Amino acid sequence: MTAAPQGPLLLACALGAEQWALRRAARTGGVRLLRTGMGARRAGQSVSSALAQGAHAPRALVFTGFGAAVGPGINPGDLVVATEVRDTVGGPVELPDCAALADSLQRAGLTVHSGPLHTSERVVRGAQRHTLHRDGVLCVDMETAAALHRLPPGLPAAAVRVVVDTPDQELLRPGTLVHGLRAWRALRAAAPVLAAWTP
Repeated sequence: MTAAPQGPLLLACALGAEQWALRRAARTGGVRLLRTGMGARRAGQSVSSALAQGAHAPRALVFTGFGAAVGPGINPGDLVVATEVRDTVGGPVELPDCAALADSLQRAGLTVHSGPLHTSERVVRGAQRHTLHRDGVLCVDMETAAALHRLPPGLPAAAVRVVVDTPDQELLRPGTLVHGLRAWRALRAAAPVLAAWTP
């Protein structure tokens, strides 16, 4: 029988702005902050490398950062805690340990929604968002599924996205800068909770 990893919690994100928001968490003992780079290929490769570190391999993974809401009722700065992660490559990844994390984030004063997250190969706009919303998805990103597909069986994982844009306020529209700042502040506020997650 292989012993469970006793290494750090791996707190992963794609972008430099996300890493900056999370840097407080990196000062917490037992947490490794990993910036993977944008997109599925980079995320998958970065997480695979982190998992290959023997005794220092992570004991759990939280993939976080910014995302896009695909339906009404979710606003910039709201958090989406994924109950499962879908993509078009592999089967859905269930995340059964998310309820306690969502509760902890709510107690920290953040607005939290729980439901499916979809990982897309490109930015999702217009009709694509409506299709995903109809299928029950709450939020979309470009990295999480690729990272989760690399995890060994039994390694605990969570996915939390902070909404920057919505169907009514897509990226590169007036208000993006304000919404981005709101999301960045929410991610910074969430960082200590994410770092303390114990599945």
